[in-house]
Amino acid sequence: MDFKSKIILISGPTASGKSSFAIKLAKKINGEIINADSMQVYKQLKIISARPDKKKYQKIRHHLYGFHDIKKNFSTGKWLKLVLKKIEEIKKRKKTPILVGGTGLYFKALTDGLVKIPNPPIKIRNQIRSMHSKIGQDMFYNKLLKLDPASKNKINSTDTHRSIRAYEVKLYTKKSIHECYKNTKSYFQKSDFYKIYIDFPRIELIERINLRSKKMIKNGAIKEVKNFIKLNVKKDKSVNKAIGINEIRQYLNNEKKLEEIIENISIKTRQYAKRQSTWARGNMNTWLKLKPNDLNNFLKKI
Repeated sequence: MDFKSKIILISGPTASGKSSFAIKLAKKINGEIINADSMQVYKQLKIISARPDKKKYQKIRHHLYGFHDIKKNFSTGKWLKLVLKKIEEIKKRKKTPILVGGTGLYFKALTDGLVKIPNPPIKIRNQIRSMHSKIGQDMFYNKLLKLDPASKNKINSTDTHRSIRAYEVKLYTKKSIHECYKNTKSYFQKSDFYKIYIDFPRIELIERINLRSKKMIKNGAIKEVKNFIKLNVKKDKSVNKAIGINEIRQYLNNEKKLEEIIENISIKTRQYAKRQSTWARGNMNTWLKLKPNDLNNFLKKI
């Protein structure tokens, strides 16, 4: 395999060792690493987002890590625009771009193209979100299928975000959100990519997540959240979704003990890893699946 002509994509659930594997691969194929994680773009959230430490870069150039301010939202569209530029720059240096992260939508935008979805007025969006909070996801999903039958088998019944998005687009435009996907094209050919998914066994992954939650606290996550609170970030900003912020806030407000919030962070992270794996099964079924034990053998064969 001529990796130098490819754009390497590395994904997998959180805590699966993607970053360390990417560095090893970059050394072998003269690569540079680009971030594909939606929370690792924020400069004020190094510990909470588990951003790779610069000491572990091992002289491999890393891009799009810790550069965006938490007070400003960061979209998939913004990421794609920056990534296309970085890929071009890296290839001009005769290096191989290696994209690493767990944000599936980033990879999908790169490989399939960015879907242009209309944004309804905020009044309509608020009304729909209010309805969702009152009736719950199960009933809301049934209402979505009546409004937009095309969503059946395309949106998981537990996917709150996509259900709401599909509902508001259909209500506002009278067209299904899924029609937007038909005219979407990537900037690249499918053959331009080499896709690797680290398929970590569930039990082992849980152990790694539990350990990482403890290390997060030990490494200064509480201080990081204290600084975050001082910045008065608006509640509607996407950074508030970062696992650990609300849990540590409860500890700082004397609502939960330290042991409880560590456990809650682990639980939330495990749930997130499960959602990532579910998404991957539906959207990354053509990727090369590597178990942890396969990674070293893969590197040896290059």
